[in-house]
Amino acid sequence: MALRALLSPGVLVRTGHTVLTWGITLVLFLHDTELRQWEEQGELSLPLTFLLLVLGSLLLYLAVSLMDPGYVTAQPQSQEEPKEEQAAMVPQAIPLRRCRYCLVLPLRARHCRDCRRCVRRYDHHCPWMENCVGERNHPLFVAYLALQLVVLLWGLYLAWSGLRFFQPWGLWLRSTGLLFTTFLLLSFFSLVVGLLLASHLYLVASNTTTWEFISSHRIAYLRQRASNPFDRGLTRNLAHFFCGWPSGPWETLWAEEEEEGSSQAV
Repeated sequence: MALRALLSPGVLVRTGHTVLTWGITLVLFLHDTELRQWEEQGELSLPLTFLLLVLGSLLLYLAVSLMDPGYVTAQPQSQEEPKEEQAAMVPQAIPLRRCRYCLVLPLRARHCRDCRRCVRRYDHHCPWMENCVGERNHPLFVAYLALQLVVLLWGLYLAWSGLRFFQPWGLWLRSTGLLFTTFLLLSFFSLVVGLLLASHLYLVASNTTTWEFISSHRIAYLRQRASNPFDRGLTRNLAHFFCGWPSGPWETLWAEEEEEGSSQAV
């Protein structure tokens, strides 16, 4: 049982990320990059800053990967039908969806087949995190992407500073082949993380999720709607996402948008 837990996908993915992170950092220190030159000259502030940023990005990764993304607690079978006082709080126009596992789902929640749980304000399941990105860890996920991009771009610059192209091919391959491979990896990771960060900032600014953006035509509460019912402008969207203000159930925002649309139609 213990061996099975150690070989679980989550442990393997997180271990792989940790090993790759410190392995790339070690390559940058061992080769003749500006990072090593600063260290040899006794200028330790920049190398220490780089190490702290790497450590911070790794801790953010583990926090997002291990924390509860906003799991919906499964309701007992006897409570499948909502009570009268609970039903009265939910506008009747909202199309309630049911999950075969969690029964009644809150608005904007979705069942994740990988986690086998329903997640509030579900965005996506991240295989690199081996966890869902949802209501509770989405802000930390965006912060992780931003910090990781800073680390990757700095690492990319450091790797480039250590490449020497004016050498015979065989000697160059032996001396800088590993550093060049690291440079290619950092280039790829920088591109991927940069695109992810840009897309998530756009989603946050419009108060939507990856799942809603891709599958709006299949989602009952978004189908046949001309606009996003949860969008309250850039400032309020950012304040709600990062600070939880203004707070309130999504059902209220949906109902307000529905009422505004109905009044305009009349």
